[in-house]
Amino acid sequence: MNFDLNEEQILIRNIVRDFAEREVKPLAKEQDERGQFSVDLTRKMGELGLFGMYLPEKYGGQHSDILSYIIAVEELARIDSSQAATLAAHNSLGIGPIYYYGNETQKQNYLPKLCTGDALWAFGLTEPDAGSDSRGSKTNAKLENREWVINGSKIFITNGASAVSVGATVQTVSGNIEGKKEFSAIIVEKGTPGFSQIQMHGKMMWRASDTAELYFENCRVPEENLLGVRGQGSKIMLSTLDNGRLSIAAMGLGLAQGAMELAVKYAKERKQFGKPISTFQAISFKIADMATKVETARNLLYKACWLKDSGRAFGKEAAMAKYYCSEIAKSVADDAVQIHGGYGLMKDYDIERFYRDQRLLQIGEGTSEIQKMVIARKILE
Repeated sequence: MNFDLNEEQILIRNIVRDFAEREVKPLAKEQDERGQFSVDLTRKMGELGLFGMYLPEKYGGQHSDILSYIIAVEELARIDSSQAATLAAHNSLGIGPIYYYGNETQKQNYLPKLCTGDALWAFGLTEPDAGSDSRGSKTNAKLENREWVINGSKIFITNGASAVSVGATVQTVSGNIEGKKEFSAIIVEKGTPGFSQIQMHGKMMWRASDTAELYFENCRVPEENLLGVRGQGSKIMLSTLDNGRLSIAAMGLGLAQGAMELAVKYAKERKQFGKPISTFQAISFKIADMATKVETARNLLYKACWLKDSGRAFGKEAAMAKYYCSEIAKSVADDAVQIHGGYGLMKDYDIERFYRDQRLLQIGEGTSEIQKMVIARKILE
């Protein structure tokens, strides 16, 4: 076994870490306070080549491996989960379905512009009454005169309504076969009559990322906007979530790393009883536990990435990584707040934001409970 990163992966880590420290960190607190999505930072991430990293060059990508992409998400989350969420959702959920399931015309039409940072794409799966039960979708599509007529709504859609959001891949009920719903995935572009995108505000976490509701009212798109094969919609969306789990795991890992670093810095500076609190066993043992959890999470996630990059089955390990990284982000952030004491509850300290941001990780892209169902099913099948 070789745990060393290659030269490209080390370079990507250094470049993204420098970008996060220099460009993202100075703005993170203010953007969180305002609940403000940054078009400027999104475009700068595009200029760095972070969007579509794993795509072939002919589609505008960098042809990087999956681990390199995951390292980029990790480094952004170490500073600000909102920017990491923009990157992760666009790459895994936005670009992913089009690249893996689109025909060549669709790939050439959409992917190059989605790699620039000037255009974001959304993943329309979750509905008001269909979350963990993705097959509970009610948004429907009927084929009339070579057009799909879509009616319904989606909710909690990342990158769904920003100034640079240009469309979404939408799961629809496209018919019934022997009494069972037939699901199809359909591409819907911004500006299509009957398609509206509304930003959601008042979030506890990821306040500088874009979260939206999508509405479809007799929304007509061409028949050729079908992604993949009719009836494949559920398969497309769920396999996309397998890939997305790696990026959410990277967000948990990066957040935990950042929270631990904040705790270590504070523990060395804060003095009680005449000496730094880092010298007290109660504090140093917490830090030891945090470091162990972060290291374990990184090894699990990187192995899942290695499996995918090697062309091997990785679904179980992706679910394990998403589950574990989300849970250790929660415990590490909580311990980091405890080390900060009362100051950890104040917005002047970054750890307060980290503590809020971690909470979505056990919910988004499949709850921790759903991950355990997936893991158990893989083991027991």
